[in-house]
Amino acid sequence: MLKYNNILVYIDPTQEQQPALQRAIEIAQNDKNTKITLFLSCYDLTYEMTSLSSAEERQVMQSLVIKENQEWLDTLADPHRAEGYAIACQVHWHNRPFQAAIQLILREGYDLLIKSTHPHSRLSAILFTPTDWNLLRKCPIPLLLVKAKSWPENGNILCAIDCKSVEDEAHHSLNEAILTEANDIAQMIKSNIHAVNAYPSPPMNIMMELPEFDPIHYEDGLKKFHQKTLNDYASKYQLMPENIHLEQGLPEDVISEVAQQINAELVILGTVGRSGLGSTLLGHTAEQVIDKLDSDLLALKPQGFVSPIKIDE
Repeated sequence: MLKYNNILVYIDPTQEQQPALQRAIEIAQNDKNTKITLFLSCYDLTYEMTSLSSAEERQVMQSLVIKENQEWLDTLADPHRAEGYAIACQVHWHNRPFQAAIQLILREGYDLLIKSTHPHSRLSAILFTPTDWNLLRKCPIPLLLVKAKSWPENGNILCAIDCKSVEDEAHHSLNEAILTEANDIAQMIKSNIHAVNAYPSPPMNIMMELPEFDPIHYEDGLKKFHQKTLNDYASKYQLMPENIHLEQGLPEDVISEVAQQINAELVILGTVGRSGLGSTLLGHTAEQVIDKLDSDLLALKPQGFVSPIKIDE
């Protein structure tokens, strides 16, 4: 996290408080040379459909709306500017906010996008909006989705580790990136790093079709493999033994349950697109995990990820 020095903050005009901006300030406290840009996308279809106005008049009306929003962003930024933080503002007229944000990222080279989430009115879980999901699937840089509370000292960070063979370079490098990010954040806010992995139950179809199949032996071997892989990562990144969590079950269940058990402030996971479907989908496991979380989420893309969103010519 300390390596992030050009942060884009997605501002939500429907919320009075802006947790994403506050989180950006917390990160920038370590280096006030960190650049922060507040981003807001605005759009009103009536300005596009007004048949009584000329194109020039519609452009003037759009400019007035943009100017009004720019002034509002400045009111959010000014108190922090007075404290020495470098904060710019960007207002874009676009009917797809996530697309405008990604195009800005591609043009300007930001290295972190921060956006606040919406708490569900009746449930403890976070309500992820269509914009959130589009950003999770298509944003080419790390995406930090935050709740309306600060990170406390001595809190817990949970790293979701995929214990495939280290010869699987894509998953191995993503695990390394997750743990490296966790280490940077832990140093910044003095928090504890945990790692979690889930291993599956013996496949029922094999148990039924092959009478000689030994599910106990299979399960024991699978658990030992996952435990060794997880321990190897823990040793390399100096994690405490009690902070290693290996459970049998579906990843979406295990990760969310462990996050609740340790009261994780932040969950870090990798998002790998489904094979054959390009980069527009997260993958079933990641989607299921994310949908059950009640914590801040840092989603990392694998090396070589290319967003399907392109810069408008």
